[in-house]
Amino acid sequence: MVKTTSLKHFLTLPVQTVYSLEDIKANIPHREPFLLVDEIRVLEKRKKYIGVHQVRADEFYFKGHFPGHPVMPGVLVVESMSQTLGGALMPEVIQEGRSLPLFLSIEQAKFRGMVCPGDTLEMPIEILRLGRISKIYGEAYVNGKLCTQATLNFIVGDSPHD
Repeated sequence: MVKTTSLKHFLTLPVQTVYSLEDIKANIPHREPFLLVDEIRVLEKRKKYIGVHQVRADEFYFKGHFPGHPVMPGVLVVESMSQTLGGALMPEVIQEGRSLPLFLSIEQAKFRGMVCPGDTLEMPIEILRLGRISKIYGEAYVNGKLCTQATLNFIVGDSPHD
């Protein structure tokens, strides 16, 4: 599915609720240094969200990507968009302690701009399907400029330690 309508207007929509870092940690198993979303703004429950990540200069990947010219890897921007969905809704689609959301596929990923230390990454996502198999369309912006866009598909699988 190729999304033709930009989600940039999500950045100006009224916010219903804000999920803090503590709320996000209660919903997903990710932890530092691989926790890549700091706040989630709820625009419309079960439909529209914005993930926010304050990109810090001490992020682990900047030491090697690239020395002297640090750039956040595009795949980690996509992971940040994924964590936005998880941080907002995973308790609604998984069985506590028994399931794990996993990427099924990444479609139409496009990388259009760099994300650097000090940037605020804003990631509007729209849920296209929610359930055992979920699908979202997401974009990532820095200072209103589109950096990344992709359609992400997830499956809720059994935890590997069941």
